[in-house]
Amino acid sequence: MKDKKELCLIYNFAPRYRERIYRLIDEEYDCEWFFGNNSTDIKGFDLSVLKHVEILQNKFVGRTPWYFQKGVLKLVRKKEYSTYFVLGEVYCLSTWLFVRLVRWFYPHRRVYFWSHGWYGKEGALKRWLKKRFFKMADGIFLYGNYARKLMIKEGFRADQLFVIHNSLNYEEQKALREELTETGVFWEHFGNRARNLIFIGRLTTVKKLDLLIEALRWLNDKGEECNLTLIGDGVERERLQGLVREYGLEKNVWFYGACYDEKVNAKLIYNADLCVSPGNVGLTAMHVMVFGTPVATHDNFPYQMPEFEAILEGRTGTFFKYNDVESMVDSIVVWFKSHQNREEVRRDCYHEIDNYWTPQYQMKIIREHLVVDR
Repeated sequence: MKDKKELCLIYNFAPRYRERIYRLIDEEYDCEWFFGNNSTDIKGFDLSVLKHVEILQNKFVGRTPWYFQKGVLKLVRKKEYSTYFVLGEVYCLSTWLFVRLVRWFYPHRRVYFWSHGWYGKEGALKRWLKKRFFKMADGIFLYGNYARKLMIKEGFRADQLFVIHNSLNYEEQKALREELTETGVFWEHFGNRARNLIFIGRLTTVKKLDLLIEALRWLNDKGEECNLTLIGDGVERERLQGLVREYGLEKNVWFYGACYDEKVNAKLIYNADLCVSPGNVGLTAMHVMVFGTPVATHDNFPYQMPEFEAILEGRTGTFFKYNDVESMVDSIVVWFKSHQNREEVRRDCYHEIDNYWTPQYQMKIIREHLVVDR
């Protein structure tokens, strides 16, 4: 019997939200996985669900973002691999050397990157580095079309850039969605019938939730009363609670806290009216839209995460000016005035996620573009 591991996958670590797509890849291909040790506060998953896994050590260079994955270079010599599928992160020094060695000694093998690619805010040095880094790959799987268009402008070949989007645990979420009905969860908590804004995710500085609380004060002062529920915890919680007290908004803000029960999250999201994310929106957009809630976030795309592309203006959400509370308030008011049919908005959100932001969609793109000898 042929004993050949055709696909070698190398990533910085294994976040829990990637579990489903990794498992589908593992079922489809004969794989060996190599993950760096997780030194972040992002939750990982049980790697025993994958067939062949080895943990590498991520060694950082001082306090810089540059790091080296100890043990990765030995994989160059393993002759059973025909294809490498690697995290495309410029700051990983071992990836630079690893790909160069593959090119020099095994030019017939293929190397693909999975990466954010271009953001649009790169300075001259970063552009120079990124061009040389990404040119080493046979193909690049990107999270979004925005990055793809930027890279084509930078001179990359369109036929080597594949948009794979992102995904969460879609099957579980869809099953929960089919059981959801409208409830009075917010009416009961707040004691009023005002519109309900929501945010789910870590309460960190980059999310700029202080602007959202300020916007809530403006809305209520204008007679456009809204409530706000924050699902999550983080370093900003205490400061945000102080702002709520300062603005006298205690009766309109619910610090729900971190919740890892997806059934509870689904109920809260489904019954909310609009998710507002003043900073980069990221996975929050996918999390709320799968349960039918639209998203409002800022329009400065170089400072967004790729998931902003799931927001279709006027259908699955809306955009406001970056760091502009007045624009945020205006966008929220206009959204509610122009979207009276809550069920129609839910259907639009479902359609976007179901068609483009699932593990199944990602596997379709991988099958079409990842060349692996069998």
